[in-house]
Amino acid sequence: MTQAIQKTLRDSAAMRWTALLLLALAMFCSYIFMDILSPIKDLMQETRGWDSTAFGTMQGSEVFLNVFAFFLIFAGIILDKMGVRFTAVLSAAVMLVGAIIKWYAVSDAFIGSSLETWFNNNLNYIPVFDELGVSPFYAGMPASAKFAACGFMIFGCGCEMAGITVSRGIVKWFKGREMALAMGSEMALARLGVATCMIFSPYFARLGGEISVSRSVAFGVVLMCIALIMTIVYFFMDRKLDSQTGEAEEKDDPFKISDIGQILTSSGFWLVALLCVLYYSAIFPFQKYAVNMLQCNLTLTAPEEGSFWAGSNVTIIQYVIMLIVAAAGFASNFQKKASAKYGLLGISIVALIIYCYMGYMRQSAESIFAVFPLLAVLITPILGSYVDHHGKAASMLILGSLLLIACHLTFAFILPMFEGNTIGGALVAYITILVLGSSFSLVPASLWPSVPKLVDAKVIGSAYALIFWIQNIGLWLFPMLYGKMLDLTNPAGTAATELDHTIPLVMFACLGVAALILGLVLKVVDKKKGLGLEEPNIKD
Repeated sequence: MTQAIQKTLRDSAAMRWTALLLLALAMFCSYIFMDILSPIKDLMQETRGWDSTAFGTMQGSEVFLNVFAFFLIFAGIILDKMGVRFTAVLSAAVMLVGAIIKWYAVSDAFIGSSLETWFNNNLNYIPVFDELGVSPFYAGMPASAKFAACGFMIFGCGCEMAGITVSRGIVKWFKGREMALAMGSEMALARLGVATCMIFSPYFARLGGEISVSRSVAFGVVLMCIALIMTIVYFFMDRKLDSQTGEAEEKDDPFKISDIGQILTSSGFWLVALLCVLYYSAIFPFQKYAVNMLQCNLTLTAPEEGSFWAGSNVTIIQYVIMLIVAAAGFASNFQKKASAKYGLLGISIVALIIYCYMGYMRQSAESIFAVFPLLAVLITPILGSYVDHHGKAASMLILGSLLLIACHLTFAFILPMFEGNTIGGALVAYITILVLGSSFSLVPASLWPSVPKLVDAKVIGSAYALIFWIQNIGLWLFPMLYGKMLDLTNPAGTAATELDHTIPLVMFACLGVAALILGLVLKVVDKKKGLGLEEPNIKD
């Protein structure tokens, strides 16, 4: 019997990390599409007439159905009843459908179509939702933004379903093993999608000297097809695992609606959920405006036409260097020999410096912000491994909140002081973005592995779903608030690259303060009730 167990896929390090890679690649693709329009906000205003309010409303629509139609709750129930593999494929298929709709909405084919006419004449008033001020549409919103919002809502349903599915899948394959390391590694790889988006979305939009925002979205659609393929391959791996272990996830200890009450009565669960919504609300909505914020605060001069820095080849070269940064830094975490470990770490640091230099020479805000996940890729596995072996998850959340506050206040007040100082502004931007990215890595390495300590195994999927649902309230609200604040605090007709972002950035810093307070409370509660958040995942 023991020999049979040792031969299962889960007990093979190569197989369980392959399963993780498949899930992480699917999330990598979804992260790219999630922010596919973020680095070209200025082009959306110039070519489609989307002001900051329209842009923010469309971006916030991604999670509208998850929040107000409670889709994430149903997704958690589906996950608990149907299992990881079915839900993974379903989520990828839903994301692909939403991505295709969004692509058509911003394509030239939509302009002048009967659909454009219909969206211009309809959805200008949504009863109840308008009265409550939570409508995903409004009178005067461009038709393309409305239809794109519809597609983004569908994509958001699949994306958040994928998020809870990946978390549950990692628990299934890694429980009792290096779970925090696995979760941190998955998020490190997935977040490379943010950098990929920042580099290639503007690249495709401006390819050939002709601006076409639909090309960027089409690039994302192709990647969502790849994500679907990844989940299908995972489906067969997961089924093989169940056949080996005799597990039947959807039949053992079936989920009951009443089990949700068990989750909601946990004070630790609520503190973690509220921390999640506050922290993520200050990160994901910021990503959607970060490139525009840099365009407005940095003194950027376009490279001379025809030079190497103005060409399209430099984009590919810079991305390759980025992959070297990520791959070498990530691999350094798994080296047992000091020479190999520090050698790879040195390569990663040198490549990062080269990448930053190239971003500066390109004078590209999107290229500068693309460093956001790079430090996270390097340190997330380190943090995950630390939590696995030493604990201190609650303390890491507190540290993450402090860094979050410092970074947003720097963007709000210090970065504008360097206007006109090209080198100084770029240096401050790079350092702050890298620190913000590193603070972001503290969450997956410490928060997500803590959830199994707070609830029974049979309702883990629903617990993740409830946390994601609470998180989605912030992800819906704050992109809209950011856009409305930009329009309210800037004179009408202000150019897209001359907006003042101070007030929205202060709002994000305030979220960090609230997260810091909750983090301190969580640490006290953990100590009193013995939740085990400060304890290691791997017991000796």
